[in-house]
Amino acid sequence: MTDLQILEDAAAKIYTATDTSERKNAEQTILNLVEDAQGLEKCQMLLERGTTPYSQSCATTTLVKLVSRPSTTLEIQKRIDIKNYVLNYLFTRNLESFVVKNLIQLYAKITKLGWLDSYDGDWPFRNVVDDVEKFQKAGLDKCIIGVSLYELLIVEVDKAGYADNARPLTKQRKTAASFRDNTLLDCFKTAIRLLRTGLETNSFNVSDTKQVQLIDGLLRLAMACLNYDFIGTCQDESADDQTTVQIPRSWRQFFVEKDSAMQLFFDLYKILPAENCRLLLASMVQMASVRRSLFNAEERHLYLTTLMRGITSVLKNGNSLSNPEVYHEFCRLLGRLKANYQLGELTSLDDYSEAIRLIAEFTVQSLNCFQFSTNSLHYLLGLWQKLTASIPYIRNSKAHELDKYTPEVTKAYVQSRLECARLVICDGMDNPLDDQNSLTQQLDQISTICRCEYESTTTLLTNYFDQVGQEYSRVLNGQVNEQEKKIIEFQIGWLVFIIGAAVGGRISITSSDEHDALDGDLSIKILMLMDVINSGLESGKGRSEAIELAMLQFFDQFRKIYVGDQVHKSSKAYMRLSEVCSLNDESDILDVLVKKIIVNLKFWSESEKILRKTLQLLSDLAVGYATVRKLIKLDSVKQLLHSHQDFPFLRIQDGFENKSQIKRLKSRTSFYSALGRLLMVELGEDEETFSNFMRPVQDAFDILRNQLDVSNCGPNNTHSPQLKQLVIGVARDLNGAAIAFNNKTSYLMLFEWYFPANIQILGKALKIWYHDPDVTTPILKCMVELLQNRSQRLQFEVSSPNGVLLFREASNMLVTYGQAILGIGDIPDSLMYSHKLKGVCLCFKLLRSALSSNMVNFGIFKLYNDNALENAFETFVKLLVSITPSQLAEYPKLNTSYYSLMEVITQDHMTLFAQLPEEVLYSIMQSITHGLAAWDTAVCTNCCTTLDHVVSFVWRIWNRRTKSAHSQNWELAAGQKLLGILEKHPELMQQPLINILNIIMFQDCKNQWSMSRPLLGLILINSDNFGKVQESLCSSQSPDKLQGLSQCFEHLMEGIDKNLHSKNRDRFTHGLSVFRREVNDVLKAVGTDNGVKVNGQMDSNMNGYSSYR
Repeated sequence: MTDLQILEDAAAKIYTATDTSERKNAEQTILNLVEDAQGLEKCQMLLERGTTPYSQSCATTTLVKLVSRPSTTLEIQKRIDIKNYVLNYLFTRNLESFVVKNLIQLYAKITKLGWLDSYDGDWPFRNVVDDVEKFQKAGLDKCIIGVSLYELLIVEVDKAGYADNARPLTKQRKTAASFRDNTLLDCFKTAIRLLRTGLETNSFNVSDTKQVQLIDGLLRLAMACLNYDFIGTCQDESADDQTTVQIPRSWRQFFVEKDSAMQLFFDLYKILPAENCRLLLASMVQMASVRRSLFNAEERHLYLTTLMRGITSVLKNGNSLSNPEVYHEFCRLLGRLKANYQLGELTSLDDYSEAIRLIAEFTVQSLNCFQFSTNSLHYLLGLWQKLTASIPYIRNSKAHELDKYTPEVTKAYVQSRLECARLVICDGMDNPLDDQNSLTQQLDQISTICRCEYESTTTLLTNYFDQVGQEYSRVLNGQVNEQEKKIIEFQIGWLVFIIGAAVGGRISITSSDEHDALDGDLSIKILMLMDVINSGLESGKGRSEAIELAMLQFFDQFRKIYVGDQVHKSSKAYMRLSEVCSLNDESDILDVLVKKIIVNLKFWSESEKILRKTLQLLSDLAVGYATVRKLIKLDSVKQLLHSHQDFPFLRIQDGFENKSQIKRLKSRTSFYSALGRLLMVELGEDEETFSNFMRPVQDAFDILRNQLDVSNCGPNNTHSPQLKQLVIGVARDLNGAAIAFNNKTSYLMLFEWYFPANIQILGKALKIWYHDPDVTTPILKCMVELLQNRSQRLQFEVSSPNGVLLFREASNMLVTYGQAILGIGDIPDSLMYSHKLKGVCLCFKLLRSALSSNMVNFGIFKLYNDNALENAFETFVKLLVSITPSQLAEYPKLNTSYYSLMEVITQDHMTLFAQLPEEVLYSIMQSITHGLAAWDTAVCTNCCTTLDHVVSFVWRIWNRRTKSAHSQNWELAAGQKLLGILEKHPELMQQPLINILNIIMFQDCKNQWSMSRPLLGLILINSDNFGKVQESLCSSQSPDKLQGLSQCFEHLMEGIDKNLHSKNRDRFTHGLSVFRREVNDVLKAVGTDNGVKVNGQMDSNMNGYSSYR
């Protein structure tokens, strides 16, 4: 088969083959064209002689990849030829729609990449309007292609960040800004002109497929223009919080005139089908968000009038709103009303009264229509939330009329939530309570809405609560069937959620004593329900997870408002609670909350959700300074601290197979950290109290000590579920206690308790269950926490050996686990992270914590021939070598832990670092060089600091060797070895220099100070080659800029001495800021030509590219 036949066959198989392996081989054949030296010629051959659209599509996508590669940018004339050829190909051939789209994407990509390139005094890639004009004049089909050329080019130019991560951000911003100033307005004018012409001449025929396609293209073009990132903020496309569109002032004519673009779109909405109305409304969402400063006061009023009248017209007619997509976009449009305009501006409109009435009716109807997405409902509730929150800031309280409509919205919301119970239970509708994010958003919104006319809200909630409460009493008496029981419990749960939101809404809107009293009345209802629920739990009746979760949410909201240091003790809420429930003060409320927590821990151990939220409530209570001092005096808390081992979720289960049981064990950490914080309040140096508190954990350790004895370590015993749970449990418990005991006194008691016997038991368990991440993860996490020097708690006494002993144990644990995990054979890719990489990540964290804790002078290990430090370091190296670069880059947690560890190692242990094997050192230095360009600023900063430590060490050793200065033998010997490796591989010091300078000069440098620290040392080390580095960096710039850039480098080193003293470094850092500004000024002067030739050239047939011109 010829090359053409092979490629055509592969292209066809990509789209038609049913066999996976066959399709994968075909994809690889096409992908190889990107690396092929003759790739351009073969792509041309496919385009010119290919017989199927599959060949054309594959050739086009390959060309997109080829021109996008930063390492092989085509010379400018070739790129001009390709652009012209694509336009000619689109204009002269009838192509399939997917081929057309691919070709347009190729045109957009190559235009964007060449936008800043000048050639013979011209800007060859900026003639976009001329390129498209020919298509617009050549009939309907070509006009559609021309509109698509505009649209996809706008989308491509506007891409930034991860979507186009091979391109420096500064260059992306320059391209986007230049395109905005030169071409974007022409694109928008084209869309508006053609749409207005079609409307005025009544030439739109919605039954004509081609015309509908053109309309769709024009609307997409308009939306792409309005969605453009005008000021270079690089907003996240998935976020909807970009509520201001920064339209340039040159666009005013489309927004301030009587026949504005917004009026045009509302007129089009009346005649276009629903499929087009979605795009219309999406564009109007952006128009409604145009920056306020574009208008003067009168113009803004007229513009807002047009918007409000258009919305009113849509609401009156209801055209196309039955379409879910149109409905969603209209909800977004309503949501933008308050995002960019003040309530006072809205109320000043003549149409406000009618509009707010229609919006209220639309909201009520929407709440009762469950077929629409909750995402749409979010915008409606968000509108009412913002309107309500603005009431205190409006002078005329009657003008807004919100006191008339917000109660209707609140009532509709409550009714709809109650009515959806039957749909969820009987008809299988998705349960809105299961969507935690959506539920939290809705409750946050309704919490503000319901505080307007709060008296009517509390009356409404009280009436519904009493009605459903009567039904719930029938449930407790067993008078209803199972289905009705679930419906009633669902309704009770929703009411408790809403009441909790209503109480929590006090913080978002001005409140009064009367409102506090109403909060007290609602709280009484929940407390009475809690008593009923607790009685039911003890008698085995009335168990409902939905109600329990709702009550926990209510208690959390009540805690935020009425429990804490800032609460007014004379609150009317407490007066009502005192009158009805005899809860006189905050201590009484805290006692109720603690007792509820204890009840949940007793009866809901099998529910991971309830257990997690209950412990979160306990943890939140144990944080406040004043609150914990009140808690510790309660009998319920004293009993909890004394008998904390009695809860079912702490007991050992017979089986241990599913994930819910593993999650249940995770809760032990938060439980013991909360109890530990409570214990700490009055613990002081009371060792007896501490011993009593830790006795249950000690009993578990005693069991493990007997069971894990060497003589009893048979496979049937050590792998039993009970022993495994016991190991995980004590590790989690100790981890929680270590989190809580964060001062020297309490931690010393903890240390003397767990060392050496108890911690050695965990080490033994780690050796036995090394293959099981369910066991190894909590043990390693526990050790990491024990090594955290929080509040300087690891600063042992001068005569104490505790620091050395603790590090030895950490080293033993690291070596034990590291050797075991390295001995495991092949691990499937699906288990690679959980069974190996997660453990390696924790090992890196463990070693970092141990090295940075300042608990021991590490010099004594070498002095007294103790191998603990060297063994730990050797294990780290082996673990690092076992990880591939792709794995290190793929998992962020592993990546972060590695780079933070390298920073600590190079800071204090350069002697060990310098003695690494050559291949390992080479790999580490390469990874640090790559990390300099990381998107994560923390990783980039770690790499800069690490490199600074290495460079400073190398410079110091080089000077000592040159001057024959006295130095300790092992440091000088290690340093000389490192110097030998660097002399053998000079690129290890040259490439970081190039990368840092490239980032500072041409990219968006987010941490310039960190970059500056290693840069001076790199320049001094590479002083002989610094001129070549300058030439390499400037080689891609036009000749007229070379002299300016050369002067910038000269200014950078003026007044800088050849040393790394602190003052000299600071001078250089300041000079680097000046250098960056000067370079930017030089680069802004004229466009750049980044052309670099690649292997393989277009043959003479490709001269046809220029025929389009």
